[in-house]
Amino acid sequence: MDAADDSHWMNEALAEARKALEADEVPIGAVIVSEDRVLGRGHNRIETLKDATAHAEIIAIGAASEALGDWRLEGSTLYVTVEPCMMCLGAVFLSRISRLVFGTYDKRSGACGGALELGRLKYMDRELTIEGNVLEDDCRALLQEFFVRVRQKDNP
Repeated sequence: MDAADDSHWMNEALAEARKALEADEVPIGAVIVSEDRVLGRGHNRIETLKDATAHAEIIAIGAASEALGDWRLEGSTLYVTVEPCMMCLGAVFLSRISRLVFGTYDKRSGACGGALELGRLKYMDRELTIEGNVLEDDCRALLQEFFVRVRQKDNP
């Protein structure tokens, strides 16, 4: 994939993140793509579902697996607006996604260099290609908008 393709698909992930924002969730969105086709979409639904595992990546992986009828997502790319946490990175490895593209680093809980560096591990003799900072400013701006809203609610 080239930079234009990555930007296109990251914009799809941003559309998912905006759905999370509208639902008062931390605005993180994800799409899984293979052969120029979206296999699965997701956005954070932690508060909505009252489920700590309802991260955008987990929801997108579940949707893609259901669409394919297989948990193996080899050859696919996950686009996510924020660097994945340890749980989500583990799910990426376990589902055999081949490539991970994210928007902005997460210095508090990111597992691909933001807080930890686990993305370069070889898991089950497989390597994961990782690229960050795709539409970084747009992804970060959405997060900042959310946290400004949260602070305004807390301090009217």
